[in-house]
Amino acid sequence: MRLRRPRGLFVGLCTLDVIQLVDHVPGDDEKLTAAEQVIAAGGPAANAAAVFSHLGGAATLLTAVGSHPLGAAALSDLAGLGVAVSDLTEGSPEPPAVSTVLVTASSGARAVASTNAGRHRLAPPAGLDALVAACDIVELDGHHMDLAVATARAARAAGRPTLLDGGSWKHGVPELLPWVDVAVCSSDFHPPGARTPADTLLLLREHGVAWSAVTRGAGPVIWAGPDCGGTVDVPQVTVVDTLGAGDALHGALAHGLALRGAPSPGGFPDALREAAVVASRACASFGTRAWMRAGAAALPDRSLR
Repeated sequence: MRLRRPRGLFVGLCTLDVIQLVDHVPGDDEKLTAAEQVIAAGGPAANAAAVFSHLGGAATLLTAVGSHPLGAAALSDLAGLGVAVSDLTEGSPEPPAVSTVLVTASSGARAVASTNAGRHRLAPPAGLDALVAACDIVELDGHHMDLAVATARAARAAGRPTLLDGGSWKHGVPELLPWVDVAVCSSDFHPPGARTPADTLLLLREHGVAWSAVTRGAGPVIWAGPDCGGTVDVPQVTVVDTLGAGDALHGALAHGLALRGAPSPGGFPDALREAAVVASRACASFGTRAWMRAGAAALPDRSLR
């Protein structure tokens, strides 16, 4: 048997996250001292790529970072995690998007302020087709939407599956969905007119997404496929920090889908179940990296094929 290392292309946002653990979110004119601090690369696509690499995959991140010293800090973190970065703003002196994150110690809830991807409109690179052809799966977080649509179209042409991280409804999502094979959305993903997870799953199906799911924090994940559906329980843990839990789920899901191949009525919920294990583990420690340093996530060994 040969060792198979899945290859993933992750397209979307990369930030520099400054994460601080506090007793409470400060009010107007209030100063407080954080108990702990973490500085790391962030953003849905970047964090998912880090998890994919941690689980044994070869991850490439297509994003905007630039040459500013703050961008160098994000790139250094990703390099240490084994993530290759294709930077479409390489050489730009502008600082990257920065996220300021306050995590409340008693609940693990987070408050986030970020510039996100609004300052960049990225054109597809000349080598996009080659990047797509070299991967087993493409994950998109919906940031840098023009680039996301172009990459999803290239993936469809090359026969590579696409996974959408639907963290929130964004401008341009209706143009992206017809090129998406799998969409996993949070409960904060609110398509126009959708009031329930069932509404969201139906809308995704109407836009051509064959396999989809809605996550609800610690509640069961609701999923749907062609003529099938169900729920997947999320392992319960003592929550320390919820930051990046959805990103961890998507990185692990991309890894599981890349190994399994095309989703199936049995394989898709199994991949969701394994990804939920990883997301829960990520919630049990402060920051987005500590759980990785603590050891490999408790996933079945599917690397041998």
